[in-house]
Amino acid sequence: MLATLTIHLHLPACSSLKEKRGRIKPLISRLHREFNLSVAEMDLQDKWTETIITCAMVNSDRVVLQQSLQSVAKWVEANWTDGDILDLKIEQV
Repeated sequence: MLATLTIHLHLPACSSLKEKRGRIKPLISRLHREFNLSVAEMDLQDKWTETIITCAMVNSDRVVLQQSLQSVAKWVEANWTDGDILDLKIEQV
């Protein structure tokens, strides 16, 4: 089973794509390292002040996937301070 967590982030003070990537790269690396999941910037790559990142996880247990991605979402809400979280969405395939 596969589940994804899509996170829409707003980075209000970014003035270039280089600055934006400098802010989201540590978040992506930390999520990958801390939670052992795949993470990538999936949309709005050309926009300076917004991005959409997606985390993906595979497991045979639907409940474990849901709980794990909820933990990731809570961690992002509590620890990411470079901007605002506009939306968080968990989907299971």
